[in-house]
Amino acid sequence: MPQLNPAPWLAILLFSWFIFLAVLPTKVMKHTFTNEPTALSAKMPKTEPWNWPWH
Repeated sequence: MPQLNPAPWLAILLFSWFIFLAVLPTKVMKHTFTNEPTALSAKMPKTEPWNWPWH
């Protein structure tokens, strides 16, 4: 049963974790946002109730 031979699967596992831990974080950290977040103002906006005729 060749699927029980750990030699090729261990190498594949280690190589995939190397890709995951070395290459992907650098690609994620280079990502830039198109719009920088702005701070919300502390002043609450004035809200008015809706004046809908319900009848």
